[in-house]
Amino acid sequence: MQTQLNKTFIYFICCVSAMGGLLFGYDWVVIGGAKPFYESFFGIGGEPTMQGLAMSIAIAGCLVGAMVAGSLADLWGRRPLLLFSAVVFLISAYMTGAVDTFIPFLIARLIGGVAIGIASGMSPMYIAEVSPSATRGRMVSINQLTIVLGILGAQIVNWLIAEPMPEGIEVAPIESWNCQMGWRWMFWAEAYPAAAFLLLVIFIPESPRWLMIKGRKEKASEIFDRIGGGEYAKTEILAIEAAGKEEKEHQSLSRLFRKPYLSLIILGIVIAVFQQWCGTNVIFNYAQEIFSDAGYDLGEMLFNIVLTGITNVVFTFVALYAVDRIGRKKLMLLGAGGLFAIYLILGSCYYLKVSGIAMVVLVMLAIACYAMTLGPVTWVLLAEIFPNKVRGVAMAVCTFALWSGCFTLTYSFPMLNASLGSYGTFWLYSGICLAGFLYFYLRLPETKGKTLEEIEKELLK
Repeated sequence: MQTQLNKTFIYFICCVSAMGGLLFGYDWVVIGGAKPFYESFFGIGGEPTMQGLAMSIAIAGCLVGAMVAGSLADLWGRRPLLLFSAVVFLISAYMTGAVDTFIPFLIARLIGGVAIGIASGMSPMYIAEVSPSATRGRMVSINQLTIVLGILGAQIVNWLIAEPMPEGIEVAPIESWNCQMGWRWMFWAEAYPAAAFLLLVIFIPESPRWLMIKGRKEKASEIFDRIGGGEYAKTEILAIEAAGKEEKEHQSLSRLFRKPYLSLIILGIVIAVFQQWCGTNVIFNYAQEIFSDAGYDLGEMLFNIVLTGITNVVFTFVALYAVDRIGRKKLMLLGAGGLFAIYLILGSCYYLKVSGIAMVVLVMLAIACYAMTLGPVTWVLLAEIFPNKVRGVAMAVCTFALWSGCFTLTYSFPMLNASLGSYGTFWLYSGICLAGFLYFYLRLPETKGKTLEEIEKELLK
């Protein structure tokens, strides 16, 4: 008999969980718009090392959150971890805006990073575990969409909160409202969606798959019944019980570093790190330097940031349409090759001191190229290329590698920009993208239209 899914319930619990992605996107990017104002307040505007630390300390927190999330989720459950991340987001939002000295600011950002690290793993994991197989891809993609919506939300909030700056101002005066209070409200605004997330998570159930692992079969069956009815619940319970004998093998980290898995984990780590080292994410975190070097003042910079966020959202929708039609390898090659060309031109324009709308267009092209290729397709590939027996631990290793790449990218940009100039920095990213293109051309398999078992058979032969 055909399963009658409770779509309203499924969408509700998946959208609530995906609010973790929304907060992840907001918290990660809000600092970009606040940057020129808190730097003036703390007096670190001329210190690239301190600037890099302020921007990257949250990513260090992400590494901590990502490392502990898996074991805590297995111990406590998925729902308590979502609740915990909401509380940490709420605490971090208040603390970051309330501090008056730089060290407490760094501590507050570090705490916020822990929440990002937890939410970035828990939200898609929970969605995958509660979604029926027929709609799992679409449901998990909601999390990617909420991340880019959170990014856009942070950019719009920053733009609306900041008071207009006089034309020609490149450094915000410390006595201005933006430097005294504006940047604080940019962080405090995050408390509203964090509080909503905390409240709504109370109304979603625990993951039925986690309940099965803990031997709570009756409760798991009740949740599956709410999702798809009695027959659906019986089918899912039987499938989980049949797979239970393999669960112990899933947790073996040592398996990854022996044949035949070693080449796959290297491929996964390269994909994960390249998604960050391609350089696009510095545009969101260091928009002040990028647009200032392109000839824009502070007031214009905040509006330009909103344009980049809109571009990011629009082309994420393009990616959701294209990934199953064009193919993963083609999109990754398009992303790496496209960014190679765009960054080569962008660096040349900085070298020739080109300014104005042409620079904004090039930046938006870079974001569009990334949003429809490397951004979302990386996560699709990481979920597909690993065999069932090692997929969980392999994903954890690759996620840690991705956040490590994000940290090194974010921390290094101010120093690269100071030593190489904007043109040299983007030429460097262009070279990395060329290397990524060549690697993917030679080593990346195409997984479009294949079952996971077919992919496993091909990659392990």
